[in-house]
Amino acid sequence: MRADLLTPFFAQGRVPAGDDLRAWERLLGQARRAGLTGRVATQLSAAGRLGDVAAGPRRHLHWAMRLLERQRNEVAWEVDSVRRALAAVDTPLVLLKGAAYLIGDLLPAKGRLFADVDIMVARTRLAEAESALLAAGWIGEAHDPYTQRYYREWMHELPPLRHVRRGSLLDVHHTIAPPTSRFSVDGARLLERITPIAGHDGLHMLAPVDLVLHSATHLFQEGELWHGLRDLLDLNDLLTGFAQLPGFWTGLLDRADELGLQVPLSHALHHVGRIFGTRPPAEFERRVKGMDGALVSRWLMAALLGSALRPEHPSCDGAFSRMSRFLLYVRSHWLRMPPHRLLPHLVRKALVRTDPIPR
Repeated sequence: MRADLLTPFFAQGRVPAGDDLRAWERLLGQARRAGLTGRVATQLSAAGRLGDVAAGPRRHLHWAMRLLERQRNEVAWEVDSVRRALAAVDTPLVLLKGAAYLIGDLLPAKGRLFADVDIMVARTRLAEAESALLAAGWIGEAHDPYTQRYYREWMHELPPLRHVRRGSLLDVHHTIAPPTSRFSVDGARLLERITPIAGHDGLHMLAPVDLVLHSATHLFQEGELWHGLRDLLDLNDLLTGFAQLPGFWTGLLDRADELGLQVPLSHALHHVGRIFGTRPPAEFERRVKGMDGALVSRWLMAALLGSALRPEHPSCDGAFSRMSRFLLYVRSHWLRMPPHRLLPHLVRKALVRTDPIPR
């Protein structure tokens, strides 16, 4: 039987019967592929239903919760190490994505596991920041000249860094999208609106509207969507949490216009509304629909993403799942790189086995 059990679990709170081991096996398999086992465990625990789960799957869920607590402590330590390493560099230190959610105590942090810490610094201080991090024990993961050039000339971040002792991964960004992409953003404009994180001197996160736009841009310019449902949950949590802020929806749509991010935001709002029922207030409906004016493109993307955003697990795959993911993978590269750079890059990815980093 092929069925997406994970999306209904989060969207409607639909939980398998406690003793239905086959259903739990499918649900946890899907959650593992989507990086959402911790989120499943946290949601069940918050609802007081963890004890209703059969012993076998319950052990996996308890393990996931222990892993979450361990990661929380490790990330707090890692972020403080980065803060101390960059203390002498004249740049704001901005946490991005999972680290921002966790240290900033935002809704998406609940049950969220992530593999690395992402930060953003001023582009004018990027070289100084890299030198300071190298001196503090982080080393580059990419070694061949092409990969170095790929990141330093075409991407929005340095080649990934790994700490020589702890093995932790650090991504250092100067903006939220590649400068060569269709949705490039000047990082200095983001830094103008950053928010200090309460209780954490020297640490900042993006402004609320920019957190939403970053999440939307990352997801809908991403080529590998195995974590797509996780990112949609992040978006839903951000929208739910920030909707109470005065003027949030007006500010979000105005900021999308200002930064040229209307298209990724329109896709994000469509799928968050489709799956979770979270929508802008009625007075913004026409404006949201007008953000992506190409009707055919909007319809095609809705169809592709509707298929590809299901958990990437054999029990969820339909007839067009692989094709949808492939087309979105090609689209992601088309958005991120101009044709004269894209074709040689894809040929190299297909023929040359180097650092497994350029995506």
